[in-house]
Amino acid sequence: MNTSMQWNVKHFNKLTTLEYHNILHLRTKIFVVEQDCPYQEVDFKDPKCYHVFGIKNSEIIAVTRIIPSGISYPEISIGRVALSKVHRGTGIADQLMDNSIHFIETNLGEQPIRISAQQYLLKYYDKHGFVPQGKMYLEDGIPHVEMLRNA
Repeated sequence: MNTSMQWNVKHFNKLTTLEYHNILHLRTKIFVVEQDCPYQEVDFKDPKCYHVFGIKNSEIIAVTRIIPSGISYPEISIGRVALSKVHRGTGIADQLMDNSIHFIETNLGEQPIRISAQQYLLKYYDKHGFVPQGKMYLEDGIPHVEMLRNA
């Protein structure tokens, strides 16, 4: 499968209305519908964040948000990691995380990055240098583990 992607990183203030709509559409499709997890997807963090998104065939298929330190955790964090179901297993998820980490290191400085990882994705995050911190906990009914990637 061709994994040719157009990668973008924009602060919320620079997103077009359509880009933000499509980011929310993908996140809601995965976290609320696919994972059958009713929760408040639209929160007050997005306006403070950078949004990393991958476009393929004019469709946003991969997203993360980079949350400044002091909002979710003392450290900067990456959250709302989502990839369209039909593109999983193609290497795009690794490109998404690599682009997110690269943006932080290049534009915001090398620093520790904390995440709240769904437990079944620990091996994926481990490949990108994240190490589990503490015990499993439930977030919106889904097992999660905090992970930290040192600078």
